[in-house]
Amino acid sequence: MAAPIAVSDSEFEAEIERHDGLAMVDFWAEWCGPCQIIAPAVQQIAEEYDGRVKVAKLDVDSNQQTAAKFNVRSIPAVLFFKNGQHVDTVIGAVPKAHLVDKIEQHLE
Repeated sequence: MAAPIAVSDSEFEAEIERHDGLAMVDFWAEWCGPCQIIAPAVQQIAEEYDGRVKVAKLDVDSNQQTAAKFNVRSIPAVLFFKNGQHVDTVIGAVPKAHLVDKIEQHLE
């Protein structure tokens, strides 16, 4: 069963910015209620798109450098990267279908 990978400031470049293909990164924090709401959807997407989309989670409390680099001020924030380039952002506890729509849009 595929699961989102945890990435940190030190791993972000290697795991996401050098990734060939589509990557989705959930910027979250333990204390954030809306982050807990979208967590199951992020997990399901990691399973359903295993091998096609790299799904990662970044704890903003522990990794403030990366959050600041991409101007993440509200969480949850789901950022999409295509071939290492930041191409889209979704803010807030959105339905899974909204995230899937973004994935499909960028997989083309």
